Amino acid sequence: MIRFQTYLNEATGANLHMTHLEDAILDGGVIGTRNVFQYLQALRDMLGGNTKAPVSLSVKWDGAPAIFAGKDPSDGKFFIAKKGLFNKNPKFYKTAQEIDDDTGLAGELNSKFKTALAEFSKLGIEGVVQGDLLYTKDDLKTENIGGESCVTFHPNTIVYAVPVDSKLGKQIQGSEIGVVWHTTYRGADFESMSASFGKAISSKLKEVRSVWHVDAVFKDESGNVTFTDKETKAFNKLLSDAGRIFRTIKPYALNELSNNKELNQRINVFINKKVRDGQRIKNVPLAIKGMEEFIKEYYEKEAGKVKSQAAKDRKYATRDEVLKYFNKQNIKEVNKVFQLYNLLVDAKLIVIDKLNYSDGLRTLLKTKDGFEVTGQEGFVAIDHVGRNALKLVDRLNFSKANFSTEYIKGWQK
Repeated sequence: MIRFQTYLNEATGANLHMTHLEDAILDGGVIGTRNVFQYLQALRDMLGGNTKAPVSLSVKWDGAPAIFAGKDPSDGKFFIAKKGLFNKNPKFYKTAQEIDDDTGLAGELNSKFKTALAEFSKLGIEGVVQGDLLYTKDDLKTENIGGESCVTFHPNTIVYAVPVDSKLGKQIQGSEIGVVWHTTYRGADFESMSASFGKAISSKLKEVRSVWHVDAVFKDESGNVTFTDKETKAFNKLLSDAGRIFRTIKPYALNELSNNKELNQRINVFINKKVRDGQRIKNVPLAIKGMEEFIKEYYEKEAGKVKSQAAKDRKYATRDEVLKYFNKQNIKEVNKVFQLYNLLVDAKLIVIDKLNYSDGLRTLLKTKDGFEVTGQEGFVAIDHVGRNALKLVDRLNFSKANFSTEYIKGWQK
């Protein structure tokens, strides 16, 4: 049986950040890399029809803003909250007046949170749950999609569409607000609450006509999300090639990426910049040289921001310490790390491509000329206890849409 090891802090507080699957080898060292292999093996088993695979999946809906709802453990009163719920001094709303005091008397956020407070209190929520708002009544539109009349909502980058005459379309049109739930919290107070992912939430709440609420838990509505023999063979080869490289990497090359926070941050920033630019790491040696130049330029800029020579020298000393990772004695291992990174991205994309066949609501991107079909924002793989999770996102495609001015966002009214 696959056993997942914890390489980062478990979700003992807010679910505010989750690591991309491939980035776990940068953030988690050797243990994090082993976890990535275990997740991918479990996903392969699940997509191969093994219903006892020790991993579950959630869909990453492109909703906004994030919202928390539930009962305050201190007094049992219902509240809603933004991400400030887990601040040192928690911020939440129990009355419409508190929403007015924090957000002002007008505006979209004020209206949405007042609707959420009124409607979510009807659901019988126990404990605390987290989700993403999808729409309020005013956001719903009727549009022609491929010759069919659909009700649409567009909370962020992705447009969700469903035929107006379908059962689901009628449910959405008859509601006042829509939300997807993905995380539950339990604890005696906000400070000590622990998070659980991938559990059914919506199905345990009351059915209220004015609230369309769904779980993020992945469901194969099409019945087609099963690896073929050819797909299984291709996936296994990627895992085998990746495993062969992993076994030859010296532990230092992976653990230093995790333990050296300055190095970790600079490399993650470099990779995120590549993603925003729509580029993957293909030529590994060239990319590593690019990392070195990127790091040098960063510290040159940082040194230029300070006046004293002593402060400049400290910036340069940090630069030199970070660049030790790329020295001649270690560069062979660094190359292997990013060869492994690429293979894990390839394996992840096979999984994502398969999961996007699950149907459900149509997912689209909006341009000035109309709509383009796209996949889900991504998925989340969750271990069997619901405490550790990794994101599976096609970062190049989704980030292109997210950052590109070519696509109209939901907030661009």
